[in-house]
Amino acid sequence: MGAVIKLKRKVNNAYNDLRSSLDQKVSLVEDKIKSRLESDVNLIRQMVVHYLSSGGKRIRALLTLGCSELCGYSKGLRDVNLAACVELIHSATLLHDDVIDKSVIRRGKKTANKIWGNQSSILVGDYLLSRCFEIMVEDNDPEVLKLLSSTSSKIAQGEVLQLQHKGEIDILEEIYLKIISSKTAALFAAATKVGGIITNKSNKEKEALQFYGKNLGITFQIADDTLDYNSNLNLFGKKIGKDFFEGKVTLPAILVYLRANINEKEFLKKIFKQNERSEEDFKIMLELISKYNIIYQCYKKAEYFVNLASSSLSIFKSSKEKNILENLTSFSLERSF
Repeated sequence: MGAVIKLKRKVNNAYNDLRSSLDQKVSLVEDKIKSRLESDVNLIRQMVVHYLSSGGKRIRALLTLGCSELCGYSKGLRDVNLAACVELIHSATLLHDDVIDKSVIRRGKKTANKIWGNQSSILVGDYLLSRCFEIMVEDNDPEVLKLLSSTSSKIAQGEVLQLQHKGEIDILEEIYLKIISSKTAALFAAATKVGGIITNKSNKEKEALQFYGKNLGITFQIADDTLDYNSNLNLFGKKIGKDFFEGKVTLPAILVYLRANINEKEFLKKIFKQNERSEEDFKIMLELISKYNIIYQCYKKAEYFVNLASSSLSIFKSSKEKNILENLTSFSLERSF
């Protein structure tokens, strides 16, 4: 097996299938987000237009809608409203993340903090969260409110934990998993569980949905972190190395450090402790990634969580929705965007 896995040219169609099956409701989610973010404050309006034009996969909203359909939700717009709510939580965290990471590009566009500054980005991120909590309160379901508010708390704790360990390439893999379970997988888990809550499913079914979302989220983040070191991605025109240059310690870095010799370990510790890393540093990092077959090992670890996510849906009867959601676990691993 080569050091770099060539991602499948025939990309798993689960995401497109899910999006197509929910196209009308996704449009309603977009409308809901747009209406909720209206403001008389000119700066907020400008930043909201920038945010709405930047697109995104809306994977968390799709999971809310898809799991609601899986559970038989058919009347009302609670699924749409809560899908918008989940997306607003995610978008708020991105605004805050870009400030922390000093990011200048997201989805091919300048970040809000690059255009309007850190203070504006933090405050508008808070504005998005406040709008989200309005939707939660209007939904008037204590279980939903408890779930999404506690999820916001988990995300914040995950971000702080990551910041606490910034530059520590010798952190344990368990710490990394704890970080991504909080900052990424927690919102996936909440999005999927919402479908069970609004359809009054049993605790076992709600827990199965939550477990599915959590493991899907972990897979998604491991794949994302691995894509950032996959030098084969010039096939897709995606610039790699963002995490490396920001000094983020992710699974590829942790695994390469574990397998490195003494001199390589010293080098890795040194560059991750620096405020900045050079293109030459990144070139050496990619050589080590290749030397120790790290990309393959990352995907093998992610497969474990793919299997957990897929098997957790066994409690539900066979359906088109179930099949798409099961396939989505593989898409999370195979995706190139």
